Amino acid sequence: MRFNWNNIRLVLLFGLMIFLFAFASNRNGARLVKDTRVTFTSENNLFITHENVSKLLIQNYGSLKNVPKDILDLNHLENALKSNPMIKSAEVYLAIDGTLYAEVAQKNPIARVSTTASYYVDDQGNYMPLSTNYSARVPLITGYVEKNYLDDVYQVADKVRKDAFLKTNVIEIHQDRDHQIALKLRACKFSVQLGRAMYLDKKINNLKAFYQKNLKDETLNQYSMVNLKFDNQVVCTKL
Repeated sequence: MRFNWNNIRLVLLFGLMIFLFAFASNRNGARLVKDTRVTFTSENNLFITHENVSKLLIQNYGSLKNVPKDILDLNHLENALKSNPMIKSAEVYLAIDGTLYAEVAQKNPIARVSTTASYYVDDQGNYMPLSTNYSARVPLITGYVEKNYLDDVYQVADKVRKDAFLKTNVIEIHQDRDHQIALKLRACKFSVQLGRAMYLDKKINNLKAFYQKNLKDETLNQYSMVNLKFDNQVVCTKL
């Protein structure tokens, strides 16, 4: 009986590889978490601290240090971080040396609601609580605002954030019960009546044209109201 030694060698080699992989996996799973490191991505001003993130992580396991790696549920830890209303996204992973890394992206506030409640509106149009660690310099939103319906004020705040002229000049966004929106400009006496949050590009272009002409004529302080609600018109009320 002749043996095919090539096939036998392949079977032995395959068996050895399975053994080594199982041994390495078992040994790696038995290793302990030796340290945790929290990093924030692309933000200079922290609304949530490293300590806050660490507390969110250890709430599920007590102290994470010396916890066996094979009992950690990384998805569960990520979801625990994402449940914080200041955190936009999070990634948790283990390095080979036993270090647990948490990379966190915090929410970016674009306006601050100041009514009976105080909170931020983030760049996705969602609620974001105030922070005791840092206060953002963003326009105020006043008047009648519902936390569960931020669509209109978000559209205007997002326009303010993205437009250089508005970002420089707008200090307040006011919404009434009918969702009619007005703007208050820095160093100007007049209010800007936008109406509903639609046709914003056209309305803002009209505002810019009015502003630049009256700035040149030095007549900006002669008005109490600038109304942009009407199509292709700027209706002004003088003091």
